[in-house]
Amino acid sequence: MEFSIKSRSPERRRSACLVLGVFESRAPSLAAWPASPDARRALAEVLASGDMDGKAGSALMLRNLPASGSERVLLVGLGKEKEFGDPAYAKAIRTAVKAIQGSGAADATLLLTRIPLKKRSAAWRLRQAAVIASETLYRFDRFKSKKEAEASLARLLFAADDRIGEAAAAQALEQGLAIGEGVALARTLGNLPGNVCTPGYLAEAARQLAEEHALDCRVLERADMEALGMHALLSVAKGSRQAPKLIVAHYHGGKPGDKPIVLVGKGITFDSGGISLKPGEGMDEMKFDMCGAASVLGTLKAAARMRLPVNLAAIAPCVENLPGGAASKPGDIVASLSGQTIEILNTDAEGRLILCDALSYAERLKPQAVIDVATLTGACVVALGNVASGLYANDDELAAALIDAGDTAFDRAWRMPLWDDYQEQLKSNFADLANVGGRPAGSVTAACFLSRFAGKFAWAHLDIAGTAWKSGADKGATGRPVPLLAHYLLARAGKLR
Repeated sequence: MEFSIKSRSPERRRSACLVLGVFESRAPSLAAWPASPDARRALAEVLASGDMDGKAGSALMLRNLPASGSERVLLVGLGKEKEFGDPAYAKAIRTAVKAIQGSGAADATLLLTRIPLKKRSAAWRLRQAAVIASETLYRFDRFKSKKEAEASLARLLFAADDRIGEAAAAQALEQGLAIGEGVALARTLGNLPGNVCTPGYLAEAARQLAEEHALDCRVLERADMEALGMHALLSVAKGSRQAPKLIVAHYHGGKPGDKPIVLVGKGITFDSGGISLKPGEGMDEMKFDMCGAASVLGTLKAAARMRLPVNLAAIAPCVENLPGGAASKPGDIVASLSGQTIEILNTDAEGRLILCDALSYAERLKPQAVIDVATLTGACVVALGNVASGLYANDDELAAALIDAGDTAFDRAWRMPLWDDYQEQLKSNFADLANVGGRPAGSVTAACFLSRFAGKFAWAHLDIAGTAWKSGADKGATGRPVPLLAHYLLARAGKLR
């Protein structure tokens, strides 16, 4: 797919499809409307006919409209003008791309990117349009014997606001495409089945990413982790024949000596629950339990693609959690890399066991901040559903920056409490702490567990159990929170307009 931008009179460019916006009550969005009086008159007649009411998500394809200069004109409903904001804008772009794909058009010009939005810049509109279009065009049919027919759409042109300079517009587009590529990588890794996407497969994917973008990548093997004392992580892998891997990749875009931002992603490539076996219903979705690892690799790809002036590290502990004769049992006690001992009361609370050792390893990189990303708890899904990721942090400035990045990316997070009161639930009679704190506040106590291993640096935890994938008819990985993390890095690098 080829993406481009045009500032001056984009509607005069002859294309297979021109995309315009209509508010409810059949009111045209003048910012996304052709300049030609003849074309406007023809469109006014169409609106007067009542075929397009402007409701959000609606679309009407017109052919051979007089004076339009295009083979097709697509009218996209924008909803109520007073309520037009980020969700309606995203819906309009998504609706447009889907409709164009099914039309047979080889190229299209979108004027929707010219529509003003409160508190959003022209650069934001272009960047978001590129991300949304990339996500809408994404397909995963690797394992289908009959592939979907290739869409005819090959080129998309976004109309840029006249007031934005060409360089700024081009940069915004490139940022959006880079984020879209990072999201696509995270989605593809997440969608792969567990018999393909093993810890070894993720390690190889990281090596390939490093080769493509000139990154440094090291993969620690079982013996390396045993020598370090990462027994909490290794305890999760004991029931599986798949060897555990610890991926450590570095992007050096900042000044030499600058402390890195470290992303840590949970990589349970399949989670049966171990001895504390999960119910069979829906267990196939536990292939998505490595979406944290996928998202940090996707973010690493986006940052490298954008050539951000930051130093960034991605750490992904990758294991399978299966029952077996050697598997960890409820009541077992293991020592972590930090020296703290852990009583494993539930082997299905395994993500925190691999993350705690990864967080201790991150401390060795002398980070300026550490952000871990994990499909950690069903309790977070109960609390926040699939709209917002749960955010926990020991640093208010870091938390605020991530909340802002999520709002900007429309990949939102909600801050949850991390109070010492909840630490009481993690007490153990036999070890320094237990790996679960009971049913009450399960997402909170999981974060409190991780906080015990993040006391020496600014740290945030994103629980993405409700946002990393969708179930039902739209089942599949979402790629979240790559957009949030990418916008956080853009802001830290001073590259966000």
